[in-house]
Amino acid sequence: MDEAVQGELDDCIIIGAGPAGLTAAIYLARFHLSIRLFDSGSSRAAMIPCTRNHAGYPDGIAGKDLLRLMLAQAEKYGAYREEKKVTAIERDGQDFHIVTDHGTYRARSVLLATGVVNHRPHILPEVHDPALERGLIRYCPICDGYEVTDKRVGVIGTGDHGMREALFLRGYTRDVTLIAPDAEHMLDRACAAKLDEAGIVRVDGPCGGWAIEGDRLALDTARGRMAFDSVYPALGSRIRSHLAVAAGARASDEGCLEVDDHQRTSIPGLFAAGDVVKGLDQISHAMGEAGVAATTIRNLLSERQPIRR
Repeated sequence: MDEAVQGELDDCIIIGAGPAGLTAAIYLARFHLSIRLFDSGSSRAAMIPCTRNHAGYPDGIAGKDLLRLMLAQAEKYGAYREEKKVTAIERDGQDFHIVTDHGTYRARSVLLATGVVNHRPHILPEVHDPALERGLIRYCPICDGYEVTDKRVGVIGTGDHGMREALFLRGYTRDVTLIAPDAEHMLDRACAAKLDEAGIVRVDGPCGGWAIEGDRLALDTARGRMAFDSVYPALGSRIRSHLAVAAGARASDEGCLEVDDHQRTSIPGLFAAGDVVKGLDQISHAMGEAGVAATTIRNLLSERQPIRR
């Protein structure tokens, strides 16, 4: 261990302060447990300009506002958020050492809620971020496909993944174009047939020259310059499960952590919730898993030592 362990033995350390981590923090704090919430400040939910399919907000809510309200609720019951980056999870008997960039901490249990990172097209931040804020670039058709109803939509991707996203969006608009990110499309006959049947246009890459032009996002393709009301990158994502995998937890080939029905990983005392388990990209799904995980954590700790007032 590089540094001395800091503080007391916490009941649970939550790694990640997105919807899953914050939901777990609310539950665990209300169970009268001592918890820490480590946040590296990279929740994808903070990037959502406005989510309109999250129940309870008829007019929608910005991702940052939702996270702020959830954190305030967790803090009301004693949860403590710390801006720290976790670099390792180490087992210490039935407990854990959590190594961060600002020291090492001990916990009786750990919940990993680190989510995923979307793969972006090669687009400069000064174009990407304003486009995201304006809904010109979107990452979750399940979340916001409704907002592109009957609009001109581009999908950046190819192969089976690109095809499936384009077909999903075809349920919202007839004007869907699938653009290969790098060069020619990599589509087998079955994929091409499905796209043709749906009337989805296919355009080869490479993509470049991204710019906001009026109310549209424009880019260069092999067919020339094209502009869309919204563009969806369908380039996959990276599962942020490396901390648990390095500690010995089992994961799928894609990196999703394997958990049971109670969100327990293959390591006793280590739990996971949200997109690090299954990349569904849904706030409600992450929150539901977090509630299950938090309740299971409470019951596990009570089995080790009765929780009584």
